[in-house]
Amino acid sequence: MVDQFVIGWISVSFLSLLAFYNLVLKKNKIPKDSSDKITECIQNDITAINGECRSKDGDVDVIIVGAGVAGSALAHTLGKDGRRVHVIERDLTEPDRIVGELLQPGGYLKLIELGLQDCVEEIDAQRVFGYALFKDGKDTRLSYPLEKFHSDVAGRSFHNGRFIQRMRAKAASLPSVQLEQGTVTTLLEENGIVKGVQYKTKTGQEMAAYAPLTIVCDGCFSNLRRSLCNPKVDVPSCFVGLVLENCNLPYVNHGHVILADPSPILFYQISSTEVRCLVDVPGQKVPSISNGEMAKYLKAVVAPQIPPQIFDSFVAAIDKGNIRTMPNRSMPASPHPTPGALLMGDAFNMRHPLTGGGMTVALSDIVVLRDLLKPLHDLNDSYNLCKYLESFYTLRKPVASTINTLAGALYKVFCASPDQARKEMRDACFDYLSLGGIFSTGPVSLLSGLNPRPLSLVLHFFAVAIFGVGRLLLPFPSPKRMWIGARLVSSASGIIFPIIKAEGVRQMFFPATVPAYYRGPPAK
Repeated sequence: MVDQFVIGWISVSFLSLLAFYNLVLKKNKIPKDSSDKITECIQNDITAINGECRSKDGDVDVIIVGAGVAGSALAHTLGKDGRRVHVIERDLTEPDRIVGELLQPGGYLKLIELGLQDCVEEIDAQRVFGYALFKDGKDTRLSYPLEKFHSDVAGRSFHNGRFIQRMRAKAASLPSVQLEQGTVTTLLEENGIVKGVQYKTKTGQEMAAYAPLTIVCDGCFSNLRRSLCNPKVDVPSCFVGLVLENCNLPYVNHGHVILADPSPILFYQISSTEVRCLVDVPGQKVPSISNGEMAKYLKAVVAPQIPPQIFDSFVAAIDKGNIRTMPNRSMPASPHPTPGALLMGDAFNMRHPLTGGGMTVALSDIVVLRDLLKPLHDLNDSYNLCKYLESFYTLRKPVASTINTLAGALYKVFCASPDQARKEMRDACFDYLSLGGIFSTGPVSLLSGLNPRPLSLVLHFFAVAIFGVGRLLLPFPSPKRMWIGARLVSSASGIIFPIIKAEGVRQMFFPATVPAYYRGPPAK
């Protein structure tokens, strides 16, 4: 009896264990493909949740998409303030662009404010003290009003890629900043809140990264901005880029602007031995480079308008054949406030690059955002954070809209036109700036970002128009001249007012009347 009892007890125990295995362990068994995925995740130092690979960033405060000028500077700024930042950049090799190579003095002051001024060191950056303007054989020099600043304050020109690599290295040197190469494909949303991003790693692995705040800085060709703003992108022209070697510009340490026909040409040093030339070609179509049409256009149309001191270097650069093009994009900021996400840099706001104001706007925006986020210890309250950050769009406006409006208006004034009133406006602008004193320092202080005041911009713009009308009416007015003068004022209004309207009159001139201007941090 005892033996039978023991055998029965053993049998029941074995069957119970078998049933437990089937009911519990099999139920929680990880499928082979998920198990393989987890193994792969472990090998790549990432986390697996329900079989899905995710970055080990559960403690990350901010995801930044893009590590260009805006993304890198923002990553360093937030990391220095103690934020845990995950930066995802499509390509971490050194960029090779033909724009983003001139930093105005106002932008350099912002660089100092962010503690990034050493990023223009050791890259053969050149100081810029102003501009030289050329038109119909005449020229005038416009110097930045730098008397009130430290001797180190000036503009800087450099290779864009070298500057960006320096900023990336500075950001990555912080222990709280993780810089990763990957291509962000989409924003991850849940109940209208952006929770993070979906991206592909360098090896092509699909990944998801999560953080309370995602900041999109993926540049002018952004594929993420459509859900975060109303992108009205205009392409008024294209830049044709050349590099002139061992070329001595007429005015040392100055940018050179030639008021050519049909549109302006820029020259500025980007190293001790190289000068960047940017030829503006109106419209979205440019002559073909591959079949030689571009070289013919540059030699036949552009070269005769180049100052004689740099003519030979210009032709030699054409013959060398390293000609590149880039569309000049303009897009006013028109955000859709979205919980959990924010747009910055060229993904958010672009202006014609004629005045070199893009980096100044981006760095100024970073200072504004830094100051807004500084009192916040927790970014997880997405709705209240979104409402609070609406003040960002208002606080940035006076600086950003001044630089944007100046860029758009100046480009239209500097372009040649068959219209007599527009010709008079162009001539008046050159002669007004040549007067010196406040007539040159005022506009140049706006251009440099040292005095970004919208009202000052409008006053100087219409002072040019009135100056042009006065020249027409003196010494003796005629009906024809009076009619041209009236059309000149009308033309000036038609140039600047649509730009101001797109920027937002109230936010630009009366930001203190916007409720978001006074919005305080969310309650803890």
